[in-house]
Amino acid sequence: MNEICIWTGASGASYTYYVRPRGAELAPNQMGNYIYAKKDSEGHWTPLHIGQGDLAHSSQAALLESRGATHVHMHLNLTDEARLAEGRDLLARYRTDL
Repeated sequence: MNEICIWTGASGASYTYYVRPRGAELAPNQMGNYIYAKKDSEGHWTPLHIGQGDLAHSSQAALLESRGATHVHMHLNLTDEARLAEGRDLLARYRTDL
């Protein structure tokens, strides 16, 4: 069963993300938005890094592992404009360490 998580941006828009363990194998050339995250002491997801691009690659993977990222939340988002707008919306609401 695939776990999903709903993230809400500063605009109030909701975005549905699929949750995968960090390091899960993904097919290349799938463009979308991603959030590296971990659960806090109350079991709520905490974002560590919000980004966009090829879901199979992240230049921050090693650093995120050292900061405790256990999962990556992701979804396909095919246009540059939509990916960038969603990323800005989420970053306006959530502070991340990177």
